[in-house]
Amino acid sequence: MHAITIPEPGGPEALVWNEVPDPVPGEGEVLVEVAASAVNRADILQRQGFYDPPPGASPYPGLECAGRIAALGPGVSGWSVGDEVCALLSGGGYAEKVAVPAGQLLPLPQGVELKQAAALPEVVCTVWSNVFMVAHLRPGETLLVHGGSSGIGTMAIQLAKAVGAKVAVTAGTKEKLEYCAELGADILINYREQDFVEEIRRATDGAGADVILDNMGAKYLDRNVRALAVNGRLAIIGMQGGVKGELNIGALLGKRGAISATSLRARPLGEKAAIVAAVREHVWPLLDAGHVRPVVDRELPMSDAAAAHRVVEDSGHIGKVLLVTP
Repeated sequence: MHAITIPEPGGPEALVWNEVPDPVPGEGEVLVEVAASAVNRADILQRQGFYDPPPGASPYPGLECAGRIAALGPGVSGWSVGDEVCALLSGGGYAEKVAVPAGQLLPLPQGVELKQAAALPEVVCTVWSNVFMVAHLRPGETLLVHGGSSGIGTMAIQLAKAVGAKVAVTAGTKEKLEYCAELGADILINYREQDFVEEIRRATDGAGADVILDNMGAKYLDRNVRALAVNGRLAIIGMQGGVKGELNIGALLGKRGAISATSLRARPLGEKAAIVAAVREHVWPLLDAGHVRPVVDRELPMSDAAAAHRVVEDSGHIGKVLLVTP
């Protein structure tokens, strides 16, 4: 098969479409013929040499895919060759085939095209596990999403609205904010021109956000705490704004607030399977009914992954950038 390899870390040109050995599904795994994968920030970090795959994972980038089951490994039940699926991966999505633990498979949602489904697993599992399983967003509460027009952001808006929450977003352009509004966002904040702490307080009569989903990390830590409501929960899922920040514990105590920080890739198989099962139970009915949908900015050939990485690094896209196989 062919896969995107990284002979040496570097810029987008470091991504090379090479012929490599086919993967073989092990115990409890299935082999998926990949129709599409999607670009995540973690893929960019891996390309740059800053985010190695966990032990035993595929060396190729790609944390999600959609395709058809080509073979079943030993001990797999409940799935058949030919089933159309999407999957959460620890790596290997930028390839024509990938071996996937059966617990990380999801069936193709009704009304979603196969390639488009590649935009779902990573964002849905990230949002559901952080916003709902950890931060316990409830109906009537306010969720603040940083990067509202990203793949994570567009899914967070839809899921929060589906459960009856109010949604605030930050984004850097009028176009992106308008798209967030179309998805249901109630409070639109241009982070280039406005202070999100002041804006979220103004929009909530001084209360603040009950849950904040943050992809920035250190740069936003102090302001996120100030933007929290009493009993608020800050869920950190990224470090685009740095890894070390100063925490005002007094301010956090005053809010009776909580901070969590999680990632998906390095979690044990059992934890991933539990998240995928929860997503299938709670989110897949919303997809089947058309209440939630994947947001795709564009599709590019997988062999041209470098171009896709440039698009994501330029941050001009809305939703997910897909890589499709020949």
